[in-house]
Formats: sequence, structure tokens, C-alpha cells
Amino acid sequence: MLKNVVFMGTPDFAVGTLKALVASEKYQVQAVFSQPDKPKGRSGALQMSPVKAAAVEAGIPVYQPVKIREPQWLALLTELRPDVIVVVAFGQIIPQAILDLPEYGCINVHASLLPKYRGAAPIQWAVINGEKESGVTTMRMDAGLDTGDMILRKTVELDKNETGGSLFDKLSVTGAGLLLETLEALENGTAGFEKQPVDSPTPYAAMLRKEDGRIDWSMSAHAIECRLRGLDPWPGAWTRFHGKLLKIWKAEVVEEGHQTAEGHLQPEEDQPQAAAGSAQVSFAVQKQDTYGIVCAVTKNALHVQTGDGILSILELQPEGKKRMSIDAFLRGYPVKTGENI
Repeated sequence: MLKNVVFMGTPDFAVGTLKALVASEKYQVQAVFSQPDKPKGRSGALQMSPVKAAAVEAGIPVYQPVKIREPQWLALLTELRPDVIVVVAFGQIIPQAILDLPEYGCINVHASLLPKYRGAAPIQWAVINGEKESGVTTMRMDAGLDTGDMILRKTVELDKNETGGSLFDKLSVTGAGLLLETLEALENGTAGFEKQPVDSPTPYAAMLRKEDGRIDWSMSAHAIECRLRGLDPWPGAWTRFHGKLLKIWKAEVVEEGHQTAEGHLQPEEDQPQAAAGSAQVSFAVQKQDTYGIVCAVTKNALHVQTGDGILSILELQPEGKKRMSIDAFLRGYPVKTGENI
């Protein structure tokens, strides 16, 4: 009988699955393992992980190994004798001795349709790469990185305005439900185990860094727009304007001669933000030295030349300020056509 569960997880994404286990009357969560508390903010005060906070609220014992491979943790888990260990974004590589310990194995909830997007940031990279669908996979863990046998998968369609944050929320809910289905299948003996190919069809979904937010204007307008959404809310996509950091949160691709959804391409004389006599950059220009050049200014959008196409910026955030619409930005930061952004 599958009853006793040890849970290993750290970030917000794992909280929904832990809460689903706690709410279930079928399973007893014996202990939670999470990453050590980390300092946050200027004060440097230690802050517990979201999973630890949820476990404390539920009255579940919490353990925070610096290295799960140290012998005392195997000894503790051996004493706990879990039927299964559930792992959701724990953040450490689990040694083989622990993988082999539970009768039903270590079951991982991974936020992609494996074998695609193995790695630490599958949600964001799916949006960045313009995928039309993503999903969640449960698998029986092995010594590799997200290479274990797949058990169940559930597909989630991506909205055209999907962000890393909105997909995160969707897949967190989906993963919680899929984990309960997986445990039931394991207990009933109906679970299937599908081996993954050695190679993934997509690049490794590496953990994102702040530097990954820097916008490369030589990319296509479509690729940049996908990147803006994938990096929302963290680390955010950014460029520099007049020497200061400028985050860009929302944009859309403009086809030549077409109207945008929130602003219209206007003749230069109808653009009060453009300086008198400033040259209007043609939308047909695709020369290398025009990447990142403002080629039109409207009341509700800035149009920027990319390596392929025009990107209409709709919402941004100057350094030290809050997010704002483009009309609010232009009232405080006049922009001329021909400027670099």
C-alpha cells in the first residue's frame, strides 16, 4: 500500500503539489526536504523557501540539507521508510542510494513535455522559444538529469500572450493533479514506464541569469517578443536608454504598413513626440546599423527596428520607476526617431 510520502521541493512551483498531497486523505507526508534558508534584501535576513513555509504551516517536519548526498540524510530517510519520495524542483542532485530506497521509487514532477526541455528552467524556455504547447511530465527518477522513465504527461496550450509567470501558474496546478494521478497508478499497478531517448529534441533548459535579459536587437522582432514574455516576471528583458537600464515588459510585432493593436503608424507631422526635422526611418530598412533604432514614435507605442521586422514597445519600466504604458513614458522621457534604445 502506498501511503507514506517524503516530499522534496523548494520554490513556489512545488507548493501546489505539496498542498495537494497534504489535502489528500490517502497519503501521509512524513517529512519535507527543502533548500536551506537564504538571506534576502538589504537586511540580509534569512527567508525560508516557499515549500518550507507551506510545510511549517501544515505542521510537517522540515529538513534542509546543504548536500543531500551526505550520509546522515540517507540514514534519516532509511529510518522514515517512505513508500515513495516525491521530488518537485528540489534543486539538488539526489544520489542513487536515495533513488533506490523507496518501494515505489523517487517520482519527479517536471514542467515540460519530456523529453523536451530537460533542465532547471523549462517553463521560461518554452515561452522564449515560441512553443505552442507545453505541459507536465511525471517520471521515475534515475541518475541522469531529467532522463528517467516517463509515467504520465499532460499537455497545456500556450496563449498568444503567455508569459513565464502565467505558464508557471498553469503548470503548477496541472502538476499537482498529475502527481496524484501518478501515485494512484503506481499503487494500482497500472502505471506505464516509457523510456526517454538519450538525446532531447530541444537544448538543455539552463537556469536563467539576469544577463539573459539583455535584448539582442539583431534578433527578429518575433524572437524578441517571445523573449520578453518568457522572461516575465524574472529576470525581465532589458536594454539601455540614455545610459540607464530600461526594462521592456510588453511589445508586439508590427508588419510593414499594418496597424498595431494599440497604436497606429502615423505620418511624421502627426507625431508630437518626434523632434522637428528629425528623419523618419523607413520600415523597410534592414541594415545592420539600424538594429535597436527607434524608427517611429506614436502616442501609444515606440517602433524599434530589429534584425527582421519592427517591434512595437507598449509597456516598459525605466530604472528606479514602476511599470508604465508608453504614453506615460513619453510624457517624462521624450524620444526621437533615429535614437538608439
